[in-house]
This record gives sequence, structure tokens and C-alpha cells, in this order.
Amino acid sequence: MTDAAEPLAPDDLAARLTEVFDLVGPLYRRVHRKVELAAPLDGLSVGTRAVMVLLREHGPMTVPQLGRAQSLSRQFVQRMVNDAASHGLVESIPNPAHQRSSLIRLTAAGTAAVTAVVDREQILLRQVGGHLTDADVTACVHVLTRMLELFDDVDVD
Repeated sequence: MTDAAEPLAPDDLAARLTEVFDLVGPLYRRVHRKVELAAPLDGLSVGTRAVMVLLREHGPMTVPQLGRAQSLSRQFVQRMVNDAASHGLVESIPNPAHQRSSLIRLTAAGTAAVTAVVDREQILLRQVGGHLTDADVTACVHVLTRMLELFDDVDVD
């Protein structure tokens, strides 16, 4: 038995991280489906929602920046931006740093739509049980961040 505070040996770590992978996939698919089921209410696909949340959190960004931030292809992000623009949720504005790569920003309607989606998600997430602590969530974020860093070299385009 190892001390819970000691780093795991590589083989033990790999086995435990496999448990994480085995949970992340179904979790992602279930959340994806839940968002899809709510889409008629919001008019936002999972991809469009992801782009809009990034814009809400970080302000105007280029399509390539949005793609890199979410590990999505530029082409996919462009389709999501086009979809959001067709609904008046985002708009292109000039980019002072790069003439040919416009910045994408939320419109007032886009800000209202993404805020409504996130607020509804927060209500749902308040129902997570297990008496989770801030330390639990911090550890989870730490582990997932390290796992994501392992695959930083994977090209999504």
C-alpha cells in the first residue's frame, strides 16, 4: 500500500490515469448529448457553445486562436463561427494585429445567449453530490491539465 501523499510509480500512475480516461469519455459524450437536447431551446450546438464561452471568457479572438484553445480544427471552428454569425450571435471585427485574420466577438445577443446557457448549466452542476471540496476540484483540474499537456503535440488540423 502506498502513501496517498506520495507520487505514484509510473506503472501505477498509468493504471490510475486509465481510470480517468475511462470516465472522461462517457462524461464528455453525456454532456454533449445533454447540450444537444437543450439546443432547440438555445439554438446552440456544442461546438458553437464552446466558441461562444471562449469569447465570453477571453474577449475577441481569431478563428485560429479559438481552434488552438479548444484543440479543434480551424475549419470546424470556422463553421461554428459562421453558424453563430448567421444567428447574429457573433460578428467579425478588424484585427489591428493582423489584417487578414479578423477578430470574432460576441454580439449583445450572443452574450445574452451564452450567459443563459452557462447559467442553466451552473444550476445543473449544483446538483453534483459527493461532498466535493475545493481541494478535490483543484486536484481534478490539476490531473486533467497534466494529461492534456501530454498530448500538446497532437495536431488537430
